[in-house]
Amino acid sequence: MQARTEVTPTTATRSALHFARFEFKYILPAAKRQAVENELRYFLQFDPFVEDRPQHLYPVRSLYYDDPLYTAFQDKVDGLHSRSKFRLRTYATSADESAPIFLEIKGRHNNLVFKNRTPVERTGIDWSAQHGDELAQTILRQASEDPTLERFKFELIRKRLKPVALIDYLRRPYVSKYDSTFRLTFDERLEARNTDYIFPDNRKGPSKVLAGYTVLEVKFRHHLPSWFHRIIQSHEMRRVSVSKICKGMEVLGLAFDDG
Repeated sequence: MQARTEVTPTTATRSALHFARFEFKYILPAAKRQAVENELRYFLQFDPFVEDRPQHLYPVRSLYYDDPLYTAFQDKVDGLHSRSKFRLRTYATSADESAPIFLEIKGRHNNLVFKNRTPVERTGIDWSAQHGDELAQTILRQASEDPTLERFKFELIRKRLKPVALIDYLRRPYVSKYDSTFRLTFDERLEARNTDYIFPDNRKGPSKVLAGYTVLEVKFRHHLPSWFHRIIQSHEMRRVSVSKICKGMEVLGLAFDDG
């Protein structure tokens, strides 16, 4: 059995590259999602990034890495208090778009979720052709030098990390009118692909994940506001431990939660 290195969060900062916070998740069917969102709008406003975007949505694409034993998957389904995973994240669905690319490590230490990311320079690379080991070497060359990249270099060799699945969804983000550190996102139209490309061709279509449902993520630094507690109670919302990549891997038949 592989030894597991305990991961602790970095110091929480307001930087978009490094943060630590609490994250609660809820899965909502279509009818409940609409009712909840309508009520939340009394207390929230759109993130300025999506204020002028169609339907106030933006795409999120993540290529997740794991080892041959799918240790990151197993750590999640086993509910380990300290765990982490690597992913390559962008906000584009084709290599022609100019959205940035980031190498990220995201994890949990007890109840605190942390994420560290480093930008990956896009210039001079045909990203539609990047996959597998070649993609990993491109990341090593193009990513900004920082502890996230150093950790990726180490784990890439030690654990023999490989891309396992690509997860896509559309996100609508909100921020509290009263506390800018309280954020909430609706993630919909989740899809998964069994690929080692960040921008695969469309010959093999994606598989739907949690079809007909929306993942509501609540992100905060200190505590949940009382008005959100009231909405939870009035709509009988139950907090769940759900991972988009784990659900995607299950749909693709790559790994399963035997518990």
